[in-house]
Amino acid sequence: MKIITEPYFKSIEALPKTGQHITAHQTNDSIVVYQAYNNAIADFAIKNQYLGGDAFSYNRMSWIKPNFLWMMYRCGWAAKENQERVLAFWLDKADFEKILCEAAFSSFNPKYYNSHEHWRSELTLKQVRLQWDPEHDPYGNKIERRAIQLGLKGNVLENFGRRQVKYIEDVTAFAKEQYAFLQNNPAENLQVPAETLYRTTSEALNNNIGID
Repeated sequence: MKIITEPYFKSIEALPKTGQHITAHQTNDSIVVYQAYNNAIADFAIKNQYLGGDAFSYNRMSWIKPNFLWMMYRCGWAAKENQERVLAFWLDKADFEKILCEAAFSSFNPKYYNSHEHWRSELTLKQVRLQWDPEHDPYGNKIERRAIQLGLKGNVLENFGRRQVKYIEDVTAFAKEQYAFLQNNPAENLQVPAETLYRTTSEALNNNIGID
């Protein structure tokens, strides 16, 4: 596996306990986001290194998540129907930032929009939906820190799935291994992808999307 892992309790020592933060596995130039799919979509993506094939539709919204444990909560550690395979998508940070620039909050928040009309206009114009949701510990319990998830559609989704993604990695075996391990051992021994805080190169953008 290309992703570097570390003990779970080491990972949480360096991260904020509260606030809205993007935590992700990253290098100087790249960032990893996750999504879970059925076997047909995942097999095509791994073989061809882009999203496509008969089982995948670019006419639907697809949600990507930089936080591994949030992904595990969402897909039940790769056990939920049609989410049996967890894929890690590597992309350039510059392209991830372009996606963030196209994001509108999925629900109205007066902290980021001066009116409902302004918010609805953003929803109409932009093809990315942004949500800040509670992060979860390995057992699925909510923690105070919030994680970002992004719903991509239209040209943004197609650009992501066909052109921006540099490498697609199947991390299902790792997820299942760690879940099985978690059932019989304390979380102190759990391994997770090493994640650090991510901020964009624009403080205005950071503020617009709600990064603390």
